[in-house]
Amino acid sequence: MSRQIRAGLLSAGLLFSLGCGAASACNAPPPAVIDIDANSYYTDSHHSIIDPARKARNEAATKPVNDYLEVVARAASNYQAKQDRGEAQCALAWLASWADHKAMLGKMTTEQSFYTRKWTLAGLALSYARVKPAATPAQQESIEGWFKALADGTIEHSEAHKGNRNNHYYWEGLAVAAAGAVTHEERHLAWGRKVFDHAMGQVADDGSLPLEMARASRALSYHSFSAAPLVMLASVLNVQSPKLDKLVKFTLDGTADPAIIQKMNGFAQEHVGTDVPGWAVIHARHAGKPVAPANGKRNWNARMGGDLNLPNPLEHPAAN
Repeated sequence: MSRQIRAGLLSAGLLFSLGCGAASACNAPPPAVIDIDANSYYTDSHHSIIDPARKARNEAATKPVNDYLEVVARAASNYQAKQDRGEAQCALAWLASWADHKAMLGKMTTEQSFYTRKWTLAGLALSYARVKPAATPAQQESIEGWFKALADGTIEHSEAHKGNRNNHYYWEGLAVAAAGAVTHEERHLAWGRKVFDHAMGQVADDGSLPLEMARASRALSYHSFSAAPLVMLASVLNVQSPKLDKLVKFTLDGTADPAIIQKMNGFAQEHVGTDVPGWAVIHARHAGKPVAPANGKRNWNARMGGDLNLPNPLEHPAAN
């Protein structure tokens, strides 16, 4: 067994033991993270070359938030799959604890800090949708009030930010719309629709995203990273778009043959594997197509609510 695989298994086991699971009682929630002090780690103008030391610092700074999200997403997905009320109670206790302490509503020191917060909000809102039926009125009030505050903060930062409206904007749209869908806040849903419409306006005729093509050797990776929130956003909003279909096809074609993108931007693409990305099952469900996870693998993304093979209650699968 390789060192990397062994480390991954140990990490997964630690997360399981720290949080919720059928094999152990739910532990107390970790201290709420109020301020996030993350940092950028790319060294070139294309944001394609990583400085390992800076990357390690960022991972250490964001680990408490990422670990928290992982545990909540795992418990919420387990509850939806197995209807084990203990899993729901664990996820809700963790959510309510951070909500009561106004987690992630403090100082965001850098753009990377805001990135971490929006990714986390997206995952938490989608996870909460899985367990909301089991929440008490007090838990709903606390958690949903927290989500609204985080969504408002995301909008405020996004509207003030002067940077490119690239993949980060799409994740902001998903975070705000997911929060809006689970709290029934129409203005947040409307803002998410605005982001989606803007994103569709950026999709070229060939299905590519110019701002992501500019990421040099990571263009393929960032097309996939962009498609992920957009396919979920489309399903949450229950909208269909030929432009989104083009983006999905372009990204899947590039995954199968990265030379397609290399010929377009002149950079050999970072290896991402040839398996169909997990987010593709969301697009397939919403489009009414058969869903078959690649090679039988579990499709997991905590930022998208955990188990992608398990339809999220906020999704709108097409009628078969």
